[in-house]
Amino acid sequence: MRLNPVFLLSATDVAHFPAESKTYGAPEIAFLGRSNVGKSSLINALLGSKQAHTSSTPGRTRAINFFALHEGSGDKMKLRPTLIFADLPGYGYAKISKSISAEWPKFIEPYLAERETLALCICLVDTNIPPQANDTQLITYFKQTQRPYLVVGTKADKLSNNELAKSVAALKKEHEVDEILAVSAKTDAGTKALWAKLQEIAD
Repeated sequence: MRLNPVFLLSATDVAHFPAESKTYGAPEIAFLGRSNVGKSSLINALLGSKQAHTSSTPGRTRAINFFALHEGSGDKMKLRPTLIFADLPGYGYAKISKSISAEWPKFIEPYLAERETLALCICLVDTNIPPQANDTQLITYFKQTQRPYLVVGTKADKLSNNELAKSVAALKKEHEVDEILAVSAKTDAGTKALWAKLQEIAD
């Protein structure tokens, strides 16, 4: 599935989230993860173009960036988006100013807790490092609030098949989840499987 992405807006306040009148109630997919997990790279790989900002310095995303994904292009672009991607600020990067990170709960927590059009939360975890406590905390939050979520393991291309299998097994055990979809923004491995899951949401 290839959709035409259109940047909507950046929001650091609940009042600035896209109104349903503009998105026609299209289902939203939220991307969450640690600041250096490769979130923006994966979003760009899924969209087939550079939409989300990538940087060698983690923590550059400091707002929720919304992208509308439309079928068609130009005059033939459908008015109602098929999906909305929401790129959320990363967490767990110590060098980010505390004054900035202190603002995040004011709009991220309400978004996750109250956004009616939020259909799926994609929690990105790094397959190249041991399981992280703040990832476990986020996944536990989704379980407790019964928000639909999917755990996706990034940077799968950096490991051999055996190493990746061991890493995914360790992540499943620590985070207490049954499924982790391993992907690579660099090689596109796993992105078709991820798109298939997103297509289910769109349908």
